[in-house]
Amino acid sequence: MTLALHGLGVSRGIGVGKAYVLSRAWLNIVEYRVAEAEIDIEVERFLAALDQAKAELQQLKEEIPAHTSPEIRSFLDTHILMLADAAFAQVPVDIIRIRRCNAEWALKLQRDSLVKVFDDMADPYLRTRQDDVDYVINGIQRMLLTATPHGAPAAQASLQGAIVLADDLSPADTMRMHNQGIAGFVTEFGGATSHTAILARSFGIPALVGVHNARRQVQAGETLVVDGWQGVLYAGADPNAIEFFRQRQQREADEWNALESLVGQAAVTADGQRIQLLANVEMPDDLLVVERVAADGIGLLRTEMIFLNRDEPPDEEEQLGVYARALAAAGGAPVTIRSLDIGADKTVSWMASADNNVVNPALSLRGVRWCLKEAGIFRTQLRAIMRAAAQGPVRLMLPMLSNVNEVLQVRQLLVELAQELAEEELPFNANLPLGGMVEVPAAAIMADVFARHLDFLSIGTNDLIQYTLAADRIDDSVSYLYDPLHPAVLRLIQMTIQAGRNANIPVAMCGEMAGDARYTRLLLGLGLRNFSMHPAFLLEIKRIVTQSHLEPLTKAVNAVLTAADPESFSRLMTVLNAEA
Repeated sequence: MTLALHGLGVSRGIGVGKAYVLSRAWLNIVEYRVAEAEIDIEVERFLAALDQAKAELQQLKEEIPAHTSPEIRSFLDTHILMLADAAFAQVPVDIIRIRRCNAEWALKLQRDSLVKVFDDMADPYLRTRQDDVDYVINGIQRMLLTATPHGAPAAQASLQGAIVLADDLSPADTMRMHNQGIAGFVTEFGGATSHTAILARSFGIPALVGVHNARRQVQAGETLVVDGWQGVLYAGADPNAIEFFRQRQQREADEWNALESLVGQAAVTADGQRIQLLANVEMPDDLLVVERVAADGIGLLRTEMIFLNRDEPPDEEEQLGVYARALAAAGGAPVTIRSLDIGADKTVSWMASADNNVVNPALSLRGVRWCLKEAGIFRTQLRAIMRAAAQGPVRLMLPMLSNVNEVLQVRQLLVELAQELAEEELPFNANLPLGGMVEVPAAAIMADVFARHLDFLSIGTNDLIQYTLAADRIDDSVSYLYDPLHPAVLRLIQMTIQAGRNANIPVAMCGEMAGDARYTRLLLGLGLRNFSMHPAFLLEIKRIVTQSHLEPLTKAVNAVLTAADPESFSRLMTVLNAEA
């Protein structure tokens, strides 16, 4: 009988292979005091383990095949740099000396301190960054305890064509196993935005995370199927089912080869309408993928990452350097820089306005509201963006708009800063396009008013959906209500697109919905002509665009919006996605 175990599909595709079950012995960390005369010896023991962990990662980096994409190496570089950071290299030494404790315990205390910072964050991307802390610290711990690297299989084991099951995998583990030819992996923990998940997508490894107790229900050596599309692990499937999935594998391989041929081609519908496909950039690694898929530009450059996990905000020159690199990666195409979307779930230690007693941070000081309150930090960022605009086509985008006065205040700031930069004789561009994100229902309802004061609009569906439906997408108790196809959500999207059309300004979508192939034809039918997404999804969206005819899509979508009942939407999605 076939057993189906459900999890989160973080890397699409079908994997078929024999089960390889990794069992990890939990690190048993105990505290003991170190004699005064032996403290230096304990410090040396810690530093030796640190060096050994670095050497292992460096060796793995050197073993990566030459043809591998550069962004893959950057994950190892990240962990190597973390090992050199004072938080990992110096603070544990200080703890050893102050508490006179063993190195393992000092490292554990530092780990707990660092992870608590991430645990308090509601943003799923930022929260999963604690995985990197664990991967790095566990690597040092295992060197101290003379154990094997985290999750590493026995050297003699062959992983060619295997489906690996583990509690969790580090990026280094994932690289090792990819080099050995695994067919897929399943972890009991982990998230969609972890580095391991990102690597799986980059390598094209079908992968599931969050499949709880998978190793207890699967026998080593039995044939498994990983369906990364549906987020399902199948065990005990009969030969006919196995053959069905192998045929799907072959079809996917053929489709991927076809997608590669789309690089550099314009996204034009079957009836001749040019569609702009832009990339969202969250991490520096994403810039490399932008170049690889030849995106039409950067539709969303998130700037929070350069402000977080530090003792003070970045200065103007550092920010300018980041924005200049994004321009270089875009190769002359436009780069849309979103001003700092800090506050609520994304907090920093240096925030003067931090308030841990806010009852509902999602409805509190965040986005442009926070920036206008923290005018000094905001002015520095705007100066850097204006200076970057002198080097290429930069657009400025404001997050979390709800009031037109916010736009007017920013425009006044830009005028003042232009005078400052001119007096300082620094190159800048004061005429960069100013746009706003439509993330709350108020902005969508008033999109026609915002459109009179802005040069472009961008729909942030992640927040728009959860604010419209009062359902937090990362809260398991209500996440089932988070529905991109809810008639209210679609009407707000349509209203925003129509407002942009009436004002003759472009409207883009930069939320996850824009990069989800299930919704591409629906959005085209709603009138969307500018999509911005993670670059890994761009070619797939381009394929759907080139196969689509706009007129029948528009008629079908308008008909269902009028009906606005769940069954009609369900039938619509089936019809739209079946159309070639």
